[in-house]
Amino acid sequence: MRYNIVGLRADVQLVTNQEIKGSEEENMEQIELKTQKRKVLGKKVKNLRLEGLIPAVLYGHETESLSLQVEERELNRVLAQAGGHRLIALKIGRARKRQMALARDVQWDVISRKLIHVDFYAVVMTEKVTTEVPLVFVGEAPAAAAAGVMVLQGLDEIEIECLPGDLIEAIEVDLSGLEEIDQAIYVKDLRVPPTVEILTDAEEIVAKVGWAAAEEVEEVVVPVEPEEVEVIVKGKEEVESEGE
Repeated sequence: MRYNIVGLRADVQLVTNQEIKGSEEENMEQIELKTQKRKVLGKKVKNLRLEGLIPAVLYGHETESLSLQVEERELNRVLAQAGGHRLIALKIGRARKRQMALARDVQWDVISRKLIHVDFYAVVMTEKVTTEVPLVFVGEAPAAAAAGVMVLQGLDEIEIECLPGDLIEAIEVDLSGLEEIDQAIYVKDLRVPPTVEILTDAEEIVAKVGWAAAEEVEEVVVPVEPEEVEVIVKGKEEVESEGE
């Protein structure tokens, strides 16, 4: 398994209880996004982007697919809040009823890094959905206080399943219980509400205390250049004289 370094002591992401509580309260607030039905289709959507509008699609097994357009700045703001694991209340045109959805496929331009398209999945509040939620590492691992020891991160997100109304913003991982070298936190050790089911393999390692790997020195082999061989090219006159 490939690990990411959570850090020695200084590199651990610290989150206070107040920050977590505030995050949970924020999660209760509804995220709304104003959209309009889109008539421009195909290659012509490039013109929409020039006007600061991003093409989008709303789909779902109980929802007829609908082409939408969204103001780019507003869409960036909402995606920064919701990611792919928080519900978004879509206000479509003048419709009074909001359509609850999750951002599924978000496409970015590889060069400009600007949004170019978004797919929204229309959820049914009585049917379970699957999504991935990030892990938030809190506290300090006592074992990481020793020289050359660090916390290695095995996962940064977890796949869950639950009803849309039970979606959580993140899962907290407490590092303060890691007191010995090679001690680890597994997926099965994570705590989530009873309404949420974790789908990720229970035996996968979330974080582990280990020795910092020694920096490998790569041996550089310099190829030996063969000695230059002098090649004498005979001129036309020499060749002709030899042939006489």
